[in-house]
Amino acid sequence: MSTAERAAGVLCPLFALRGRRDWGIGEIGHLPIFCRWLADAGHRVLQLLPTFETSAGERSPYAALTAFALDPIYLSLDAVEDFAAAGGEAALGAALESARAGGDIDYDAVRAVKRRALEVAFARFVATEWEGGSARAEAFRRFRAAEAAWLDDYALFRAPLRARLPAALAEARDTLARARLFHQYVQWVAAEQWAAARREATAHGVRLMGDLPFMVSADSADVWARQDEFARDPSLGAPPDQFDLGGQDWGLPVYRWEVMARNDHAWLRARVARAAALFAAVRLDHVVGFYRQFVIPSAGPRHFVPAEEAEQLALGERLLGVVRAAAGSAGVTGEDLGVVPDFVRRSLATLALPGYRVLRWESDGGVFRDPAGFPPLSVATSGTHDTSALATWWEEELGADGRRALAAVPSLGRLGGAGAAFTPAVHEALLDGLYGAGSALVVLPFPDAYGGRERINVPGTVGPPNWGYRLPWTVDDLCGRAALRDHLRALAARHGRS
Repeated sequence: MSTAERAAGVLCPLFALRGRRDWGIGEIGHLPIFCRWLADAGHRVLQLLPTFETSAGERSPYAALTAFALDPIYLSLDAVEDFAAAGGEAALGAALESARAGGDIDYDAVRAVKRRALEVAFARFVATEWEGGSARAEAFRRFRAAEAAWLDDYALFRAPLRARLPAALAEARDTLARARLFHQYVQWVAAEQWAAARREATAHGVRLMGDLPFMVSADSADVWARQDEFARDPSLGAPPDQFDLGGQDWGLPVYRWEVMARNDHAWLRARVARAAALFAAVRLDHVVGFYRQFVIPSAGPRHFVPAEEAEQLALGERLLGVVRAAAGSAGVTGEDLGVVPDFVRRSLATLALPGYRVLRWESDGGVFRDPAGFPPLSVATSGTHDTSALATWWEEELGADGRRALAAVPSLGRLGGAGAAFTPAVHEALLDGLYGAGSALVVLPFPDAYGGRERINVPGTVGPPNWGYRLPWTVDDLCGRAALRDHLRALAARHGRS
């Protein structure tokens, strides 16, 4: 989508989608129906949160176990022919019903029951397809060969092999052969489902925008396979800001860009190319990190690397050049929120790389900026996965002075005289002003589309209910909600975005 095209989309995590008989979490198989509804609503972009596999016990999709493998938790097991042929859901009993129970997502239960189902499916595949050399077995072999650059290391890591020594690697390729094959099989199934879902989304005219976390976990397949390219003694974090006066220690490894440069950033290129193969567009999480990392050593003061602005600018533009080249035809957007120096935003503009304009944060000295003046090379939005819903912000956080200041903006003049209640009129006025933004793309967090109050995540906290948001309706039932569909379609059409 070129910067000249005006479009609208929604932000909705894959885990939030709901089916009539799902397994307690959103699935790849739900995407086509949701994208069909989105297209009917005049919206052409679906922004997802990260879909790469996360560590056991984690809820956050940003806790990346791998930069390449799709998370098996999102697989639609009912669509896996090996599982169906082996007896399907009847083989799982109470474990499946437990995963389905409750409104929140029980990640541990869902992960466990899907692992069991995949083991059942794999056993049948090996017995009836792999050992007999069927056409499906040959398709699996082709997948293994095509994705070997990342799949081999990932499968060894997940088998699991933790000692990356030559002797251990040689032995593991034999002793862990079946375990490796299992994880490769799971990724093959995921790849087949994802490719089918993306084809259908594209047929409906909807582009999938993926989210690329800035870093992977210290306990990830990537750090394990490329130990010299990451520093694990210090950790990565964020400097203090108005929302977190103490700063943040993310406990993540630090990139050794100077080491990665020796092989022309092969890992970064491969990572971005993999994302571009899965998505039509990519959102770069924490784009300022490409310019400078906030390093927290085990001893001594916290500091930026590189330290000087000139070095930061040179590094960021070099790395983003690598990203753009690896992304090919996929669009790239930089998440430039938080503590971001002015020179970074100027640099992104020079590179023609869109950043974000979050309505609630676009103010200076208590005066809100008019969305109509947002630059075309930007993404306008009412919030992020880390903010409260628009309804909550209006009623509980903005305050009377803030509401008056917002109503003083020409594009939002319909808010004049509005009280603290988040009425349908207030909702409509806020969305109308946002959709009228100068930004080429408007992305609406899905709760804001229907005026909900659900929240996806509260920064600085862990555990439920974070990352547990689910749609109030199944994707099938959503298709019957004509009022919401028609409202969004009218907004997009009124502002030249449909």
